[in-house]
Amino acid sequence: MQRYDWLKRIQRLDPETEFTEIYRISSWYEFPWDTTQSLSFALYRTYAVPGIGRLLARTGEFTLRAQKRYDDTVLILEAVIEHGFASEQGREAIRRMNQMHRRYDISNDDFLYVLATFVVVPKRWLDDYGWRPYSPHEVRATTNYYRELGRHMGLSGVPETFEEFERLLDDHERAHFGFDEGGREVSDATLGLMASWYPTPVRPAMRTSSLCLLDDPLREAFGYPAPPAALRRAVRAGMRLRGRLVRLLPPRRRPHLARDGRQVRSYPGYPYGYRIGELGTFEKDGAPKPSGCPFPHAAARPEARSETPAED
Repeated sequence: MQRYDWLKRIQRLDPETEFTEIYRISSWYEFPWDTTQSLSFALYRTYAVPGIGRLLARTGEFTLRAQKRYDDTVLILEAVIEHGFASEQGREAIRRMNQMHRRYDISNDDFLYVLATFVVVPKRWLDDYGWRPYSPHEVRATTNYYRELGRHMGLSGVPETFEEFERLLDDHERAHFGFDEGGREVSDATLGLMASWYPTPVRPAMRTSSLCLLDDPLREAFGYPAPPAALRRAVRAGMRLRGRLVRLLPPRRRPHLARDGRQVRSYPGYPYGYRIGELGTFEKDGAPKPSGCPFPHAAARPEARSETPAED
């Protein structure tokens, strides 16, 4: 298998109808690490909108239980990618997500902004740091994938093109980015979480490196001082160097899902399994009781992973 064989396969698929499979290949084979990192930073951007950051701080979920909230978000979104929108597992994951969202007063505009970060931020990340940028097929497939997710969330006014998503994101941030104590608390907890994935001696350096990757409007919205310019250049140069080195590696033959990485670690019973319907937050009197027959994790059942993306 050659380095660009996955891209050739992507280009044989139709991004208007086979967008889920294209997004799977990109996320699990071509850019697994970059996808995880860029989506983490995509969600992180939303905390700089005071209404969103304040709400998340008030719930306490993203400050007191940051690791679990990260795990729940990753596992719910990944279930849709893995099984498809029409599957039982995909529908259950979306239902679980919508149930959690309905507990809060979140505007359609804020939902659209969060959706836009998932479309726009990964492309910008790969333009800057990836071993190759997204192809036009991947851009369109990603756009269609999140348009479909928006439809299942019941959103109105979902953009139709990447350019419309990009314009929505930039306009929303110009209008709404600003400092809020709650947003800063959630940001601090998230940076601490990201640093916790590394050995203790390097955690302060990893937190500083994360700040070096923030653009100025985002950093200023959280009230962080600017890192030294030389350090910022060095961190970003190191990221670009990583991309060039990855380009020299052979293509990935087996998928790497986010749940197989070391970042997902807190869900009860992990790494042996979980139930999609038991992920996330619940009303106190309605919390589910863990039960048998959990969803299998790759570490528990390696044979559950195929060498090609699963069909919907």
